[in-house]
Amino acid sequence: MSGRGAGMPATKIMVALDKPDAASALALVEALAGIPCWFKVGMELFYAAGPDLVRRLKAGGHRVFLDLKMHDIPNTVKGGARSLARLGADMFNVHAAGGTAMMAAALEGVREAVAAGEAPFADGEGPVVIAVTQLTSTSRAVMNGEIGIPGPVEDAVLRYAELAGKAGLAGVVASPHECAAIKRKMGDRFIVVTPGIRPAGAEAGDQSRFATPSQALGTGADYLVIGRPITASPDPRAAMMSILEEIEG
Repeated sequence: MSGRGAGMPATKIMVALDKPDAASALALVEALAGIPCWFKVGMELFYAAGPDLVRRLKAGGHRVFLDLKMHDIPNTVKGGARSLARLGADMFNVHAAGGTAMMAAALEGVREAVAAGEAPFADGEGPVVIAVTQLTSTSRAVMNGEIGIPGPVEDAVLRYAELAGKAGLAGVVASPHECAAIKRKMGDRFIVVTPGIRPAGAEAGDQSRFATPSQALGTGADYLVIGRPITASPDPRAAMMSILEEIEG
């Protein structure tokens, strides 16, 4: 493979397959064939297409981030994590609001699957587990007045990042606005996956805390989750190439 899309920037992009069924999701994957991006499978698609869609993506050689935001009692999350490790997802998330015991239980479920030889990972490590902090659609007004967490959003995000690190997780999901602060607090090896990415000139939509791809990478983001700017485009491949050019430029 040659040309744009073959280098490092594409490997940092997670395309959100926010589609209602497997057929439309796989059509998008085919439109981006040859570009070494990740694919994010969220609730809409996973609830519609189930585990088989993840298996098909993995059989095609794709890296998959399962964005299911598990949040339950520790034993339930442990079982769910073991199932996701068996499925072969490269990365999945839990919600940091569940607490350190719950987050640690997710890791325990992964380790049990790996130790039992159930997880299809050649390196013996299993999937990367990260935690959701605050959704990029959450403003300070909503967090303070509705969710009931006082103070700035960044303070809450950093607290959750610290708890995720204590639980042994590899990183967090956070907006580009908090990425630099997370890296300062947790170190460069602590992964930050950033949604709320909008290319220059794109509409914000329902995002309250967003940035362009170049801005997010400049703050230290490890992976950029990009959905509608690519998936809603009449030419998803051209949209992806435009984003890569923006980053490389």
